[in-house]
Amino acid sequence: MSEVLIVGGGTVGLSAAVFLAHHGVRAHVIERAAGPHRHPRATGVGFRTVELLREVGLAQAVDAVAVEPAAGTLGRISAETLAAADLPSRPLGPELAQPAARTPYTPGSLRGTCPQNRLEAVLLDAARARGALIEYGTELAALEQDTHRVTAVLTDGRTIHADYLIGADGARSAVRSALGIATTGPGALGQAMNNTLFRADLRPLLGPHGFIVCELTNPQAPGTLITIDGDKEWTLHTDRALVPTPELIRTALGAPGLDIEIVSTMPWRVRGQIADRFRTGRTFLVGDAAHAIPPMGAFGMNTGIADAHNLAWKLALALRGQATPALLDTYEAERRPVARLALDQAILRLRDPALHWDRGAASARARAEAGAVNAPIVHAGYRYVSASVIDPVPELPSTEDLTIALDGAPGSRLPHHWVTEDVSTLDMVASRFTLFTAPGNTAWLAAAADLRLPAHAVDLPELPVGGAFLVRPDGFIAWRTAGSPDHLGPVLARLLGHG
Repeated sequence: MSEVLIVGGGTVGLSAAVFLAHHGVRAHVIERAAGPHRHPRATGVGFRTVELLREVGLAQAVDAVAVEPAAGTLGRISAETLAAADLPSRPLGPELAQPAARTPYTPGSLRGTCPQNRLEAVLLDAARARGALIEYGTELAALEQDTHRVTAVLTDGRTIHADYLIGADGARSAVRSALGIATTGPGALGQAMNNTLFRADLRPLLGPHGFIVCELTNPQAPGTLITIDGDKEWTLHTDRALVPTPELIRTALGAPGLDIEIVSTMPWRVRGQIADRFRTGRTFLVGDAAHAIPPMGAFGMNTGIADAHNLAWKLALALRGQATPALLDTYEAERRPVARLALDQAILRLRDPALHWDRGAASARARAEAGAVNAPIVHAGYRYVSASVIDPVPELPSTEDLTIALDGAPGSRLPHHWVTEDVSTLDMVASRFTLFTAPGNTAWLAAAADLRLPAHAVDLPELPVGGAFLVRPDGFIAWRTAGSPDHLGPVLARLLGHG
């Protein structure tokens, strides 16, 4: 019997397996595809995702397979064809290849973009190395659950029993359907598309420059060209009615005679939907099974990975008997509002891409007028309101500046500060409930020691005078107090569902 069965072995399902294994939980992943995805799909790995990878020791491995942008690489450009693009003078977004600098609100960053298939390869190896069972070519046929376990019937006739089940099987989730959970939202958006991965040497068209996204407006072959490896691999997104051929790609690029190898084509369509529930009984939805988010802003995959991270530590504590099942109720209470925010923000950006790509004071004003939130806030500035936070403060002090938004309020992610050259406050949490107090507050350190609770005396500007932060295993502040250490034990018990 598995502790957790994960249906869906894409990025989010594999992330869930890694996070669960990190907490000592046995996971069994089934994926209906015959093997790992070769098509890159998304490329934007957000800084919050990098923080989570850093927590489980995978940030360097993912950075190693990321694509470093060349000097002068632009964010988003637009031209009739790539051959007609004046790359140095037609930027619609910022140059991305800048001198390396530490971002003030996070210890997590990659040297560039990371195609999703490369990220999945790192996650797959890590999940297997940490004891997860991964089965490809395996599909769910039916599931049942009671108060003690989940029973999954596979299409090959096998029956698997598990303590809990995670549905990570995409926007058309079989798990969600089996549970009878409906979705709300606009649904399909725009036209049906083909995402064509191809290989070609575009240096004669690019020169020393590059881009992340290029909108091609040629009436004969309009589409969106996306950089994959910055060298020979690219994807072209075109209307489903246009048959993806080398000649179509040459037309879109304005490069007759260019040598082109089509690797694969994946049909897709932008969708915007959110499940009405993220949990039924002992079964949970994560990623696209819980929320399908349009790609503008790179919120979808990153939100799904954060779902898996939020759920993993809670399942681990419940399975070990350290927390009551009531802790699991906080998963939906916390993650569904986050998914709603990401969905709404992606739709705003889909209607007006400048809300995402433009920078500066004018763009901040435009976002404020449109009700848009700056992308870093969407990735990590949200706040949780649930029984797993004492006296949460849901109001954001800023929707533009993440350093202001992460002010130490209960329900927000712990502010990042470098404690040493290479150790962040986030690293000090180390996947456990952890106490932070100022140097000299020996009573707090003694109270934590009595409870065998990890504690750190650190000079953090956000700490209340004479008080402490109690930080959850996921790096979110569960309790902020200037009161007495005598309350620490009862508060911890309450957070674990015992009080």
